[in-house]
Amino acid sequence: MKTIMVAYVVAGLAFLAVDAIWLTVMAETLYRPLLGSKLADGFVLAPATLFYLIYIAGIVYFAVLPALQDGGLTKAALNGAILGLVAYATYDLTNQATLRDWPLTITLADIPWGMFVSAVGASAGFLAASRFG
Repeated sequence: MKTIMVAYVVAGLAFLAVDAIWLTVMAETLYRPLLGSKLADGFVLAPATLFYLIYIAGIVYFAVLPALQDGGLTKAALNGAILGLVAYATYDLTNQATLRDWPLTITLADIPWGMFVSAVGASAGFLAASRFG
């Protein structure tokens, strides 16, 4: 249980830190120009918190724990990137299929971003759990 908690906390902190930088920079340079009035001025804390809690659990379950059992850092990063691909592609491609005027540019930026930030979170969680778990 300690291993899982260490992985969860560290993966979460790493994911949040890197994602916060991305969102701060890209909100005004990518999202607001392309989404305009569809984008809220701020964010609603409850669903944002729920997303991060659930998604970090997914990173630990699908990327960190398998790498701890029979892999290593590369497996954690790869599994994290695959999870990011699946999750972010699901969001962006569903938006592209169902929403009017969903910009392809956002989809093309979000999916690699999701892969990267998920790999970072998984790698950090793996390294911390390996050392302190």
